[in-house]
Amino acid sequence: MRKNHDGGSNRASSGRGVLILGSVSLVLGSLAAYLGSFRGPFLYDDLGSVINNPTLRQWSTAFRPLATGWPVSGRPVLNASFAANYAFSGLGTPGYHWTNWLIHVGAGLLLFGLCRRLLLRVPSLAASATGIAWATALFWTLSPLQTESVTYISQRAESLMGLCYLGCLYAFIRAYGSEATSLGWATVSVVACFVGVGCKEVMVTAPVVVLVCDRVFVAGGWKAALAARRGYYCALGSSWVLLGVLMLGTGMRGGTVGFGSGIAWWAYAVTQFRAIATYLQLSFWPSPLLFSYGLTLGGPTWPLMIDGVLVLGLAGISVLGAARGSRLGFLGVWYFVILAPTSSIVPVSTELMAEHRVYLSLAAAACLVAIVGHALLSRLGRLIGAGARLVAILGVGATVAVAAAEIGATRSRNQVYSSVYALWADTVAKSPDDAGARNNLGNALVELGRSDEAIEQFRAASRLSPGYSGPHMNMGNVLTRMGRDAEAVSEYRLALRGNPSDANVLYNLGQALGKTGDAAGAAEAFDRALGGRSESAVVWYDLGNAFMDKGQPDQALAAFGKALALRPDYPDALLNHAGLLAQGGRGGEAIREFQRLVKLEPDAPDVHNDFGTLLAQSGDLAGAKREFGEAVRLKPDYAEARNNLERAEALGAPRSP
Repeated sequence: MRKNHDGGSNRASSGRGVLILGSVSLVLGSLAAYLGSFRGPFLYDDLGSVINNPTLRQWSTAFRPLATGWPVSGRPVLNASFAANYAFSGLGTPGYHWTNWLIHVGAGLLLFGLCRRLLLRVPSLAASATGIAWATALFWTLSPLQTESVTYISQRAESLMGLCYLGCLYAFIRAYGSEATSLGWATVSVVACFVGVGCKEVMVTAPVVVLVCDRVFVAGGWKAALAARRGYYCALGSSWVLLGVLMLGTGMRGGTVGFGSGIAWWAYAVTQFRAIATYLQLSFWPSPLLFSYGLTLGGPTWPLMIDGVLVLGLAGISVLGAARGSRLGFLGVWYFVILAPTSSIVPVSTELMAEHRVYLSLAAAACLVAIVGHALLSRLGRLIGAGARLVAILGVGATVAVAAAEIGATRSRNQVYSSVYALWADTVAKSPDDAGARNNLGNALVELGRSDEAIEQFRAASRLSPGYSGPHMNMGNVLTRMGRDAEAVSEYRLALRGNPSDANVLYNLGQALGKTGDAAGAAEAFDRALGGRSESAVVWYDLGNAFMDKGQPDQALAAFGKALALRPDYPDALLNHAGLLAQGGRGGEAIREFQRLVKLEPDAPDVHNDFGTLLAQSGDLAGAKREFGEAVRLKPDYAEARNNLERAEALGAPRSP
């Protein structure tokens, strides 16, 4: 008895050792793949999600992101995670990248645990469950297809939701995967579902996938699953109420999602056949990878039809298989159901295709590869008469070889995210007919001072898409900087053909006309710009600055007012608007706006100094001293604020008798 007991203990210890070794290898492999990317810059969506996001600066607003359509809109948990980064490291990017990596690694470890526990319930695979699960998690974590979700800071939305999604499923199998139900794990599963809803809307599919998992691996039937866990599924399903509140509260994420986003549902749906077919190819062979797939709806009829038959056929087979209890059917349901919210009939106007959308679905493909690889090696072992140990060694060797290749590919892909120029140069090299990519590459070249090369890219973009106004506007900007104002005017007029009321283009046109001596034309352009229908707060803010430079305070005040109507918590617009109100003798209104501003930017010494000046002018010396003192506290070498404080103290000192 003692001998058998010790043997069982040794086997259990060995099993734990294998799990620890597998987990450590996953963490170290992922670190090797991503370590070189931790100093990458903020990019595109990071501007609104992090850099210009005022809700990150204090915890009272961290769970209340603005309804602007940026990735944080309607996603309070995601926004709060960025607020935590901001609290620790401000706008230093390494902290954000490390957090993204930790989230991704945590998701990989959860996938390892989930896959192992599910495979233990499959008799034919139970003996190899740990090895197959390890290979699955390794392939998934290291795949270069995941770089957009990990290296692009704003796409934390995808990986953080993925972490919660996997946590929900892992906790489910821990709660109900044995004869003894664990209410603690069931609670963790429900909480993970609710937290995931605050990260990204794809979490809406979690209750469905959990139910399919229950039917296939645990209960053995739909009725049995629902009857045994009715309360649990009601709790999971109630997360949909929270999602509805978040979506409606942000106007469908700033109008970027839903049937009112400006894209016909049927046109979007047809394009998604191509998108999902591309995702399938990339899941098994992740090349070529693109940062942008453009915004062109539809495509050639026959390829779209072929893609449609492929996607609908595989999805249908998966659903039928899962309904009958097929484990492979579950993998198919996992893949297609998780893609459904972004890749079906509900339009998402900001992106028609994006690699980050396949982040979680890729787990199904990785698991399929691991299972097929195990089956092939087992068959090979039988053919050559190899023992189980040799087959296991071959399996580990093959897994390590694939993982090493993935690490190299992921490291290479991460180099593309090292700069805006590298990102768009790579995209144009792989997709030279993408007008949007060429336009963005032109902008990147402008920032590098390579104006002639930028103009070539803008011209190429215009040839590819004659009705595309962006390249004409950007070319006009470059020509203006080069002193070629007459040519710039022509480009701005071409840009206006697509959108005659574009306030930003009209403003630039006015500037260029003024430089050519056409004062009347410039005035007309500025007037049209002010009356435009721009929905960009940044455009109205820029226009306000232009009118201030031209000595037109009334027009500037109106422009800043438009910016604040679109984005009430826009600090820069609020500062300039308040300053103009004060100059116009509307001190009371200006003071109220400054009170809002110091709440938005409590750590900005310039704001406190300007507010103090306004308070001093209004006769409130006590308030002025308070604000000047705060400015000096925040910036001890702030000479202007210190001088203002000294003057305010002198004015407020009691007179000598």
